[in-house]
Amino acid sequence: MAKLRLSLRLFHLALVIAFGALLAAIVSLCERVARHDLMSLRQRLTRWFLARLGGALPFRVRVEGELPEQPMLWVANHVSWTDIPLLGALQPISFLSKAEVRAWPLAGWLAHKAGTLFIRRGAGDSNLVGQQLTRHLQLGRHLLIFPEGTTTDGLTLRTFHGRLLASAIDSGVAVQPVAIRYLRGGQPCPVAPFVGDDDMLSHLLRLLSSPAGEVEIHLLSPIPSESRSRNELARHSQAIIASALQLHAPQEQAEAA
Repeated sequence: MAKLRLSLRLFHLALVIAFGALLAAIVSLCERVARHDLMSLRQRLTRWFLARLGGALPFRVRVEGELPEQPMLWVANHVSWTDIPLLGALQPISFLSKAEVRAWPLAGWLAHKAGTLFIRRGAGDSNLVGQQLTRHLQLGRHLLIFPEGTTTDGLTLRTFHGRLLASAIDSGVAVQPVAIRYLRGGQPCPVAPFVGDDDMLSHLLRLLSSPAGEVEIHLLSPIPSESRSRNELARHSQAIIASALQLHAPQEQAEAA
């Protein structure tokens, strides 16, 4: 039964990814012909695709809170690559990701075509990325970042780096904190986290071989960015996400650089 379940889930996932690749190729061709950036269309189609991708994963998702009507900078804790399809299905939105993802076979190409912005850790390009984030928000587009900078096992919360939250202040938009939690039988899920030496294929097979788990997504009260520093925004969003997850926020200060 487990092998049959895995085979059916892999087939479903492969169909979704193949259709997503075809959709991305068509939009890319349209952009070349029109010689115009179709980011708004890409965001809407990406949401549609990510909803189907999330539906191909073994999760039962429950969402609490209200989706923001105005463009905001979303900040969320980060547990797994699966955060992206689950959160991206909620609203047309772009993501900021580490540059290594761009090199992932197919997944990196799809992320690029979906409008994902990439940052090289330690490469000194945070100012340039910050300008890109600000322009993105000023154009009235939602954007989501994972300010921890890496994934965790869901049992802890790392320090939120404040430098990327400056784009909310510079563009005059609020911060939308989001808490995501993976459960299995009411307890923290040991399968969903994508951490340490995990590789994509092994994690995917492990996930698809497992019974369905639960995911809770909490859309928390937006935080106005006016009259706040980036570190204040980082600490505040970190604290309320930690509270929603019933975790202790790190004691160290948000990074100022």
